[in-house]
Amino acid sequence: MLRVHTPLTEAATLNRGVLTLTLDRPAKRNALTGAIVEALHAALERADRDGDVRVVMLRGAGADFCAGADLEELLASADRDPADNERDALRLGSVFTAIRSFPRPVLAIVRGRALAGGAGLATACDIVLCAESATLGYPEMQRGFVPAMVMTLLRRLAGEKAALDLVLTGRTVGAAEALRLGLVSRVVPDEELDRAAAALGSELAAAAPSAIALTKRLFMELDGRTFREGIALGARTNALARTTPEFRAAIEQFLTR
Repeated sequence: MLRVHTPLTEAATLNRGVLTLTLDRPAKRNALTGAIVEALHAALERADRDGDVRVVMLRGAGADFCAGADLEELLASADRDPADNERDALRLGSVFTAIRSFPRPVLAIVRGRALAGGAGLATACDIVLCAESATLGYPEMQRGFVPAMVMTLLRRLAGEKAALDLVLTGRTVGAAEALRLGLVSRVVPDEELDRAAAALGSELAAAAPSAIALTKRLFMELDGRTFREGIALGARTNALARTTPEFRAAIEQFLTR
């Protein structure tokens, strides 16, 4: 079993292949600190080495997913060297890239507010399951700040006009609008969120690990490719998938029905 014990990121449990990582600062709306960012890096690295982990599920303790950066820590950084602040910012950004390169599905289970870096953390995940009453937004502009670390994700997900509207106004959107904008994958009634999360986690954990890993890797590697390059990369992945024992077993089982 893989567990995470820090003052800020806790309640990491592994159940039937589903590892749940819970941001555990409910009194601070699970605001991100440097310690949480480092704990997320460590948890993903350990999960990558743990063959029992088939799915990673990220959620927040209490009423909210994550309200973004801890404002006290952010204010203290105003007096630091810009190079130090850039390194800190890159540590959060590298959590986003670590999620994308992680060979198994990473799910965000969003209840309440997912704001600023918290919205970025959620949307960096492969699938975002969202409660109907949840809200997402990038309010940095309203605090004299720039939504810099989330903008690459947001622009790809929502498109130029919608993304620029969100970052310039800092407005928050409800779950239904977030779904229309492509920020979340699915929206369910609040009372069904936990059940839906458990069902989705179990479904993905039961899938062939090699097929999941190859599918996610191909999907991410298609980014920036031409159509012809994408087809060629798909053919190589197709050929590789046929060599896996799971492929052979699944096809043979289907044929003997």
